[in-house]
Parts: sequence; C-alpha cells; structure tokens
Amino acid sequence: MTTQLNLQEHASTESVLSATQLELLLEHAPALELSIEPVASEGRVFRLTAGSTVGAVEIGDLSIMIEPKIGVPQLLSLAAYAMGLFRQQEQRPFDFAERQSLLDALALALASAARRAFGQGLMHGYRTEEQALRTIRGRIRIAEQLRRRLGAGLPVEVQFDEFTDDIIENQLVRAAVARLGSMRLRSDEARRQLSWIAATVEQVTAVEFRPKQVPAVRFDRLNDHYRGVVGLARLVLRHGAFESGRGGVRASGFLIDMNQLFQEFLTASLRDTLRVSERTLRSDRETQEIWLAEDRRLRLRPDLSWWNGPICTFVGDAKYKNLSGSSVPSSDLYQLLAYATALDLPGGLLVYAQGDAKPASYRVIHAGKRLEVASLDLSGELAAVFRRVERIAQEVLVLRDEARSERLPA
Repeated sequence: MTTQLNLQEHASTESVLSATQLELLLEHAPALELSIEPVASEGRVFRLTAGSTVGAVEIGDLSIMIEPKIGVPQLLSLAAYAMGLFRQQEQRPFDFAERQSLLDALALALASAARRAFGQGLMHGYRTEEQALRTIRGRIRIAEQLRRRLGAGLPVEVQFDEFTDDIIENQLVRAAVARLGSMRLRSDEARRQLSWIAATVEQVTAVEFRPKQVPAVRFDRLNDHYRGVVGLARLVLRHGAFESGRGGVRASGFLIDMNQLFQEFLTASLRDTLRVSERTLRSDRETQEIWLAEDRRLRLRPDLSWWNGPICTFVGDAKYKNLSGSSVPSSDLYQLLAYATALDLPGGLLVYAQGDAKPASYRVIHAGKRLEVASLDLSGELAAVFRRVERIAQEVLVLRDEARSERLPA
C-alpha cells in the first residue's frame, strides 16, 4: 500500500512513518532538501519540513509531493520560459492544469503538445548510417573497407542517409514518456494520454538521456511544429534527475531546485527585457574567470554580469531564500561586495524573490560601493511578472551606466 506525503515548499507537516519509511527518507533527505525531526512523546510521528526543492518523488512505498508556493502551473510556466520555450511577447504555448498534481499536469501538457505535433504522423528525417552491406548503398568507406576487409569484395563498408522517424526529436519524446511513466500518476486521464504517446512512438529507439546531457534541438520550418512537445520533453528529462536504487528499493522523481530556477528565470527575462544576448548579459556558467585575490586565487562566479567586450559594467546576484521577514543576511551582502570589488565596479544588485527581502540600498564605508537590494514577485499572471522584471531591468541599467561612465571612454 502506498503512503502519500503531501508537503509544501518551506512548510512543515507531521506524519506517521514506519521504521523502514523513516530509513528511506533519511537516506534521501539531502537530495530532497528535507528536514526530519521526531515529535516529542508521539511515538512514530515525525515533523517533515521541506526546503526550496519542489516536485514529486517515489521511494519504495512512499509517494512524496512537495508543492511550490507559487503553484504548479506557474512553476512549470517559469521553467518552460527559462528553457527558452517561449518569449515574453509570445503567447504561452502550454496549458498547465490548475487542479492537477505536478506530474499529472506535465503528462497532460505533453499529450496536448504531442497531439498537435503528431497531427500528420511522426516526423521523419535523414540520419547518417554506417554499415557493412552485401550491396552498395550510398558512399563506400574505402579506408574502412581496406582496414576491416583487407581488400575483400563483400561485405562493403558504406555510409548512407536513412529517411526515418527514429530521429532525436522523437527519441526525446519517448524518453520523457518513459520517465513520467516510471512514476505514479494520480489522474486516470493523464495515464491514458501518456499511454497514447507511448504507443505512437513505440518503434522509436529508447535512449536514456542524463539530466545534464539532454541535447538541444534546432528548429526550422521543417520541425517547428515539434517545438512544443520537444520543449516539454526536454523539461521532463532535465529535471528528472532524482533516480537511485538501494537493494530492492528504487527511487525516481521529478525535482526542481527553486534557487536554480529563480536564477535561470531572472537571467532569461532580463535578457528578453533588455534585448541583449547571452554574450552580453552572462550567467555564472557563461562568464569568464573572475578572481578576488592576486595570483589568480579565490575564484568567483556571479549569477549575473554585463560585459562590453572584455570590460564588465554590471554585476548581480539572485537569491531564493526563506528569510521569513528577517533582514538581508550579511553573508549575501558580503558576497555581492566581493563581486563588485573583484570587478572594480561602483556597486552591484542583489535580487530576491518577493517576500524574502524588502528593497534597500547600502553604501559601504571606506570602499564607497553601493549595494542595491531588489525583490521580484513570481506570483500572478506571467504578464504581470514580466512587468515587474522591467523594474529590475531599470535598476540594472542605472548601475551599468554608472560603471560605464567610470570605465569606458566617452
């Protein structure tokens, strides 16, 4: 019998757990960012407190759902936008159901996108094949023929283009269906829709994609109708990172780190608003090496930085924390000060999710650097969220222009 645990991001709940269930939870608690405490004098009752990781996980007979504060549809919309599946000026291509669990909402949205994409059948494309055949097809691989066959006539090493539906777009969809199908969907309709997709792509090769190695797909007029279903498939595969086995117990799930999502969404939305590329407004993965100390020591990786060629004119940091009305942690301000110091900038911007911090400004004594704190509310209609991003963008421009006036020639 399955035990369902329903939690909410940064909230606590009390649950009765068997010794086996407690052992499983304790083993996977770090990956789930889950705190587990016994309730005094209550036997097998434990207080479970979720962190900033949300999603759905299956561990043995435990089905764990950690709901995001902003709601499932908003979470998935922000994740889709951060992955570049649509832009601010475009209509959101997905309809994530309000009253569905995270996995069910994903499955139903994937099925809806698949029906649009597969309207005229599975897409076909050319794939280069290299085989040894008894008839000549395509181009003979002379070097391989000599190396492997020592000049023998047959079989012939050839290379040719195969027109097939076994292409990367369909492989991604099949892999996403397999990943969702390995978890417990709560909706009968979601299970039916997922089965329909599985039957449609049954002849496509089953490929296992690691979360950090999910390939990107280039779209043109020939495959643009696949943009939605491939995008959702990549979303499922990218965040389907929780998978492990211990003895006869298997764990799998779909998890999103809200800290990472907030940073990715803020970066993508600022680029969109400011109309700049990733070469100009860079994330921590795209920036060049930055050092705080001499002799290339104390390496830093700011979440956001604006570059005019080799010159940095803005630095910022994104924070998604549960401060519960507390003041901005000094450690966060010290981190931003280190970025501004290493890059020789007059200041920097610290952006929190709303509710975590109030806007503020700090002038650092002796150094004269200005540390700005802003907040971004992620709730409500996406159009309203993007309007709030515009205010953050204006603060970015003010700090950038201040740095430009000091560092760039007139």
